[in-house]
Amino acid sequence: MNPITQLARATRPIYKKLSTSAALSSAKPIPTTGYCFELSDEQKALQELARKFTREEIIPAAAQYDKSGEYPWPILKKAWELGLMNGHVPVHCGGVGDFGVFEECLVAEEYAFGCTGITTAIGGTNLGQAPVILAGNKEQQKKYLGRLIEEPLVAAYCVTEPGAGSDVAGVKTRAEKKGDEWILNGQKMWITNGGVANWYFVLARTNPDPKCPPSKAFTGFIVERDWPGVTPGRKEQNMGQRASDTRGITFEDVRIPKENVLIGEGAGFKIAMGAFDKTRPPVGAGATGLANRALYEATKYALERKTFGVPIANHQGVAFILADMAVGVETARLAWMKAAWMVDHGQKNTVLASVAKLHASEIANKAASDAVQIFGGNGFNTEYPVEKLMRDAKIYQIYEGTSQIQRVIISRELFSAAKQVA
Repeated sequence: MNPITQLARATRPIYKKLSTSAALSSAKPIPTTGYCFELSDEQKALQELARKFTREEIIPAAAQYDKSGEYPWPILKKAWELGLMNGHVPVHCGGVGDFGVFEECLVAEEYAFGCTGITTAIGGTNLGQAPVILAGNKEQQKKYLGRLIEEPLVAAYCVTEPGAGSDVAGVKTRAEKKGDEWILNGQKMWITNGGVANWYFVLARTNPDPKCPPSKAFTGFIVERDWPGVTPGRKEQNMGQRASDTRGITFEDVRIPKENVLIGEGAGFKIAMGAFDKTRPPVGAGATGLANRALYEATKYALERKTFGVPIANHQGVAFILADMAVGVETARLAWMKAAWMVDHGQKNTVLASVAKLHASEIANKAASDAVQIFGGNGFNTEYPVEKLMRDAKIYQIYEGTSQIQRVIISRELFSAAKQVA
């Protein structure tokens, strides 16, 4: 039994006792209706485990992985052993099924405080798994999600293409039905975990008619890495989050059995977009973790660095920057919390997921830039931690939908709501 399951089972009776016994005057009652900003005992235990793991495993290794660009397999395997991965995999697949999106976000924020490159390397598998959790039948889930429980393996989400990033409807990878199989041809690009994944979720056009709407033109497939015709490209040398494995993948006459189709022909676009409702809040949580690290490093430095005979924290110009950073961290955290809470409670959170992802990514970039400014010349130097934060932050405004795409989603909903009122 992994540590998360042990903690959950051990604290569940305590939680019930504290929340129902008036005799324990030292215990604060936990609200059971409406919003609650108090973590349960299980969530606190999970957060503390992730925080300890980050402190002991991620932070000491972050700089080296940033320099080498190697995939952090040793760290990922330790996370897997501790039960800090795949907590949302259903019980019938061998998982514990204890994680909601909220719990995933708690872990992501803690990881990201240590290193967002390692966070993406470990957490990228969740995006690959999301379509199978959302749309897979029990046989598909047991085969592919169960595999991730049995061994420290990862999955990948293959949608982006060289000429179709944010424009998902422009995907050109095609799959043609031949008897009981589909023949897949095309190329994907910027695929997180592309070279290390055991299997992929792949979105492909299955209706060649250019006038066919996206909601019917695409199909989602589960594709195994070791099938003939699947060829990952070279690892991309990126500006930041260098521990993440990002590659292009070529599919050449890949034969896919019909049992690896998710739901059915034409359902792929809905599946691919639906996954983002569950994965964008954790991206926002990761960006929040980076912003919090920037605030921590800048505050510590401001209290140590002196100019004109006093710590620079005493200068209002610096103090106000730190105050604004703190406001950003708190509001970004509230945004991902609400988006995660909504989807975990069965509510459509598409807009709030975009709000959380957009806001946190903007905050992360501003916080990292401000931290570099507070460090001055030292902030521009690789011997200090904040220049890495600035490099790592930028991708949050790009992957899983650019900041501009998030604004498109939010504004469309705004206009739609206004028209209904009118």
